[in-house]
Amino acid sequence: MEEQLKSIYLLYGEEEYLIEQAVKKIKKEFGELIEGINYIRIDETNLETVIPNIETPPFGYNKKLIIMRKTQIFKKTLKKYSDMLASYIRENFDVIKDNVVLIIIEDEINKNELYKTILELGVVHEFTKLKPNEAMQKIKSICNAYKVNIDNSTLQYFIDTCGLDFQTLINEIRKLIEYAGPNGTITKEQIDLLSIKEFDSIIFDLTDTLGKKDIKSAVEILKGLIYNKEPVQKILITLYNHFKKIYITMLAQEKDKNIAESLNLKPNQIFLVTKYKNQARYFKKDELKKILQELIELDYKTKQGKIDLEIGLEAILCTYCG
Repeated sequence: MEEQLKSIYLLYGEEEYLIEQAVKKIKKEFGELIEGINYIRIDETNLETVIPNIETPPFGYNKKLIIMRKTQIFKKTLKKYSDMLASYIRENFDVIKDNVVLIIIEDEINKNELYKTILELGVVHEFTKLKPNEAMQKIKSICNAYKVNIDNSTLQYFIDTCGLDFQTLINEIRKLIEYAGPNGTITKEQIDLLSIKEFDSIIFDLTDTLGKKDIKSAVEILKGLIYNKEPVQKILITLYNHFKKIYITMLAQEKDKNIAESLNLKPNQIFLVTKYKNQARYFKKDELKKILQELIELDYKTKQGKIDLEIGLEAILCTYCG
C-alpha cells in the first residue's frame, strides 16, 4: 500500500485478514474518525447513499472517510449503478480528492468501467491467498517475535494442517505459541493436539486412509466431520470434486499434460500438484471412475429418498476398502 493516502482504493480478493490490515493502516493514517460525520459505512442495504455522502461536506474536518464493504457493486445486476458511479468519479474527481477517501472492499470484481476508473485515478490491490512459502515466512516471523522455535518440517506440517487462510493461521499459531511459551518449541504433536484442521486437509487425510485400505480410520474421519457439524452434502460434494481432481491428475500424467493447467490451479495452489500426484498412486483409473460414479448415484438416491446420505457414504468407503 502507498505511504500517502490516495482518494480512492479498491481492495478485493480472498485474503480478508490482509484486507483488514490494509484498512486499519488507512484508518490510522487518516486520523480521528467520528461515525456519521467524517466516517461513513456503506453496504448493500444503503448503496444508493454513496454519491450523496460524497457530496455532503465533512463538517468540522478536512476530509471524510467512506468505506463501501461488499456492496456487490461489481455484479452485472448492478452495472447501471456501477457505471453511474464511475462516471460521477471521473466528472468530480478534483472535488473528491480534496474532500474524500473512498475505500471499496469486495470479494470478487469484474474489470468493468468502475474498475478501470479506480485503476486510473486511485489504487487497486488484489489480496490473494498466500503461497505456502509466503505463509511459512510470515508464521516463522511471528514465532521469532515471541521467541518460540519451530523447524521447517513442522512449519510445513502446520500449513498443511491448517490451510492458507491467514486469519486462521494467526489464530492457530497464537494458541501454539502460548502453549509452547518463550524459548519453547512447537511440535507436530502439539499441532495435532491444539490446532483445528482445515476441511480440505481432512479430505486429503480421508483419501489417504482409503488409498491405504484403512477402513477404520476412514470411517472415523467421516464421523469426525459429521460430529463437527460439517453438512453431509458438503462432504459428498467435496469428496466427489477431490476424487475428480485425482482422476484428472492421472489422465494428465498419462498424456504428459501440465497438471496445474489441467486442474485450473491458481498460482498460489501449485503446491497441490504434488499432493494430487501422491494420492493418484493409491488408485487405479477404473477404481476412481467407479468411486465417482457411485458418489453420483448416491446423490441421486438420497434426493429420491432411497437411502440416508451418511449411511451411503459409509457404504462406499467400506466397499472400496473391502
